[in-house]
Amino acid sequence: MKKVFELKIRVFTYVKPTEDFDKVKKAVENIYSGEILVFEEKNGYYRIEGFSTDLSSLNKFRELIRVKQIVTATRNYLLKRIKGNTLTILLNKQVAYMKNISLIDSDKESPLGAIWIEIEADNIEDVINWLAPKIQHSL
Repeated sequence: MKKVFELKIRVFTYVKPTEDFDKVKKAVENIYSGEILVFEEKNGYYRIEGFSTDLSSLNKFRELIRVKQIVTATRNYLLKRIKGNTLTILLNKQVAYMKNISLIDSDKESPLGAIWIEIEADNIEDVINWLAPKIQHSL
């Protein structure tokens, strides 16, 4: 992979008053290994958020893609989620808690909301190639 010169990763989700805070935090930790901050919002809501400039903070997410054998499907999803130099990934929060991946297109597809991963990079295609490389199939 080429060196990523400018890289910003933001991972975040909201914890609703009816959710178990520790389970939601664990769901984030299952896919992200960077520093995690907690912010108290209004009406009993919390926001769990992580920021990183190190691609290795997504090693857990990358490894799950391989272990669950969803590299090609993930790659196709990621390629459709690029806007400019930003890649936005939405994951089902409940599925992430179970150390699995369910890629979704809208926050509404996950009953408790999504875990958002926003990656901004000068060479976003290289980030995608690192997360979910193109697989060559032999005949």
